[in-house]
Amino acid sequence: MSLKKASLLILLILIIDQVSKFYIKTNFVLGEEIEVLSWFSILFVENEGMAWGAKIPGEYGKLLLTLFRLCAIVGIGYWLWDSVKNHGSKVLIIAISFIFAGAFGNIIDSVLYGMIFTDSYGRVAEFMPAGGGYADIFYGKVVDMLYFPLYDDILPEWIPFWGGEHFTFFEPVFNIADTAISTGVVLLLLFNKKAFPKKEEAAENN
Repeated sequence: MSLKKASLLILLILIIDQVSKFYIKTNFVLGEEIEVLSWFSILFVENEGMAWGAKIPGEYGKLLLTLFRLCAIVGIGYWLWDSVKNHGSKVLIIAISFIFAGAFGNIIDSVLYGMIFTDSYGRVAEFMPAGGGYADIFYGKVVDMLYFPLYDDILPEWIPFWGGEHFTFFEPVFNIADTAISTGVVLLLLFNKKAFPKKEEAAENN
């Protein structure tokens, strides 16, 4: 797979990710939810930290996280370039492209969204406000909106420890960029042998 095709795939994912985030940010109030199906909703939340809502503590925790993401995207970009250069398998290049696009999509939020949007507390955010955004560069929040509460009810009493308690599965709210990263990782796990063929097998294929 060529670098041009990989770049087009990355661009497509980025466009879908950023358009969806821009729409949510400029049309939803933080916490607003629209039920699409009984097991799927559009729920606007913002993530200040890492996956699962984890945060790096301290005044500069958010800055460190954003800088780490920037370093990581450079590494992923090099991995992609090197894989294309060395004629890596198609599934490997596609997987890395998904991971790169997803990581880059969330980096855009972290780096720029604080400067180009007002906050969304009790109001719909304004794009490019005259008085500036809600945060400085590197301190933006990641926009999430995809919510799949496949099960949202009281657990049966017979279940040990948690019986009778309210339980939601799947509770995390995520976005297109997160989906792209997960897709890339799953591809690498499911097609590990194709993604990383042994040297002997690669030589035979060539």
